[in-house]
Amino acid sequence: MSHPPEPSRETTSESLPRADYEPDAAPGPLKGVRVVDLSRLVAGNLLTQHLADFGADVIKVEPRDGDTLRGWRVNGVETTWKVHSRNKRSLCLDFRHADAVPLIRKLVPGAAMLIESFRPGTLESMGLSPAELHALEPRLVILRISGWGQTGPYRRRPGFGTLVEGFSGFADMNGFPDREPVLPPMYLADAISGLTGAFAAMAALREVEVSGGKGQVIDLPLLDPIFNSLGPQAANYRLTGQTKARSGSRSTGSVPRNVYQAKDGGWVCLSASTQGMAMRVLRSIGRPELCDDPRFRTNEQRLVHVEELDRIIGDFVAARTMDENVAFFEEAEVTIGPVNDIAHFIRDPHVRDRALLADYPDADMGSFPMHAVPARLSETPGTIRTPAPRLGEQTREILGEAGLAPDEITRALASGLAKETTPS
Repeated sequence: MSHPPEPSRETTSESLPRADYEPDAAPGPLKGVRVVDLSRLVAGNLLTQHLADFGADVIKVEPRDGDTLRGWRVNGVETTWKVHSRNKRSLCLDFRHADAVPLIRKLVPGAAMLIESFRPGTLESMGLSPAELHALEPRLVILRISGWGQTGPYRRRPGFGTLVEGFSGFADMNGFPDREPVLPPMYLADAISGLTGAFAAMAALREVEVSGGKGQVIDLPLLDPIFNSLGPQAANYRLTGQTKARSGSRSTGSVPRNVYQAKDGGWVCLSASTQGMAMRVLRSIGRPELCDDPRFRTNEQRLVHVEELDRIIGDFVAARTMDENVAFFEEAEVTIGPVNDIAHFIRDPHVRDRALLADYPDADMGSFPMHAVPARLSETPGTIRTPAPRLGEQTREILGEAGLAPDEITRALASGLAKETTPS
């Protein structure tokens, strides 16, 4: 078996740009937007991460054992939690305690948003229905995450992303034609829903703040956003009567488009989605005569003869290393790039120059590689101001902000209703 080339030793993971948390940085355009986050798992945490990065005060209300993401550990470190809960505060409550819901109610007045991901109907059974929440705060935006939606015959089904990645048609389209359907190797449905939810929450907030509207409820299933991302599959099926076949890394719309293995075992990805680019590929590999070959002259014919064209390009790529291919095709202005693993990605000069990753101080690892705020605003940029909180780290201060007197906070902690982190 061949293996990708070893990462360059000129730079190492230890030489990532060094960054410190910026507690005094301008919090960003969402300063003053308070978010009560009752969600669990990825979609809600990623949604509120985006809001927190731009200055929202996100209060993570966690059960006594903490958010589920705290349990996703690598070598004992809560890596997923640390990434998706930066810039947030943690309030730890025993949800089974008789006074838990009354205490949550105290967080609602003045809040801009409430995010939850319970099974549909659970919020109502807790005495926190949208009507009851809006009675406490009429301007509140309530965003409800579930697998299948708040209505419909499947609303009570378990709502894990894996199930909707299969149900939506994504997995059936993904993989190679002679193999089984392939699920994504990461939480794709949750990630897309988190992004969609952040946009929807801000759209609803704009209705409140700019248009003078009232608070509303956002029904955000994991299913709908991932299906939306698949594009015109329903229309294509109606037109052709055919479902989209698995095509591996090839495109069913344009050729050439694939991954090709280089001499050193690395891979490159090439896409020529325009006629001009396809012709440039053929000329650059020293085969200009193929531009007039009936098999390859048009995209329609290239789709028919994709196996032959891939062999021609693959043979060319296989005679050169990954770096040599990238340099050669970039010089020819052909759209090609390396297929990186994370070891190569973090060492790439573009990644380093733009500081896509930086090493932040961390109690568990000494330094923790954290991705930057992905959307870069020129005037009011997002910032990483604080690390992800320890469980219940801000319990005492949040309860004080909710109006509890010091002796009431002490009683809440003593009774087991609330929990705070014991300083190490």
